[in-house]
Amino acid sequence: MIIPAFNEELAIKNVIIDIPKDVVREIVVVNNNSTDQTELVATSNGAKVIAENQKGYGNACLKGIHYLKRKETKPDIVVFLDADYSDHPEQMKDLVRPIIQKEKDLVIGSRVMGNAEKKSITLQQRFGNWLATRLILLIYGFRYTDLGPFRAIDFNKLLDLNMSDKNYGWTVEMQLKAVKKKLRVMEVPVDYRKRIGISKISGTIKGTILAGYKIITTIFKYSFSK
Repeated sequence: MIIPAFNEELAIKNVIIDIPKDVVREIVVVNNNSTDQTELVATSNGAKVIAENQKGYGNACLKGIHYLKRKETKPDIVVFLDADYSDHPEQMKDLVRPIIQKEKDLVIGSRVMGNAEKKSITLQQRFGNWLATRLILLIYGFRYTDLGPFRAIDFNKLLDLNMSDKNYGWTVEMQLKAVKKKLRVMEVPVDYRKRIGISKISGTIKGTILAGYKIITTIFKYSFSK
């Protein structure tokens, strides 16, 4: 599994501890140029830490994929999980089960379908998520309820997607390409809580605007590509 992390020393231990070890071969934390003790805390709690000094959520995810591609024994499934402890790692089994059973290729954890703790999702996040999923339905004809980062995907299918976004458009790029390539996709409910610390995206006006702009432009970008 891949966990992008930027300055998450207060949360990363909780995330690692709650990951169900019976379904995970390796926990890969991608330290995205953190200035705190994220790397030390992750390593001391059993994770493999690799560095990606170029900031950006997508950059961190791409670095994690590159690391897994170079391994002699490659994973069957990759789970992506945020490092802020807003998701419930123990629900990972619900995400990987349909892929293990060869029924689905990509499973998205939907916070909209699950139970979200009060104030865990900001109003701007809710509106942006609603707008993005409606645009995807109108343009691509596929109904998503969420662009949540907690997701599982067949590793070979992930490589076929040829992911490229380096920052805020990562999650929506994966979901759009999955639809265009006719992957078997489903959503499962996941619970959500207030993150530990302040969000680097929704916690700032600049981050919210940049993320929203990138997501919307990505939706239209792939509507014109083959």
